[in-house]
Amino acid sequence: MVLLVFVLGALLGVLAGGVLCARYLRSALVDDLGPRLARMHADLDPQIRRMQNQLDLIESAVNMALATWYAEMGSTPPRLPAIPAARQGEGVR
Repeated sequence: MVLLVFVLGALLGVLAGGVLCARYLRSALVDDLGPRLARMHADLDPQIRRMQNQLDLIESAVNMALATWYAEMGSTPPRLPAIPAARQGEGVR
């Protein structure tokens, strides 16, 4: 029983040490990479802005085409159905 308590304590100690080590390494990596990411983002920012502008232009062109299409559909009279309706004398088979 005493051995089990020591083994359980050792496992909990290893687990707590691993958590603290991971937290320390994560904060160290973030502190180290933070300035590099900011510089890289500043370099990529004009490219990202250009790509976003192109996407906005495509979106507005699609919206305009859809609006025109819907306006044309509303202005034309409705077509006759492609399948003719059943005649009065004929029953449904």
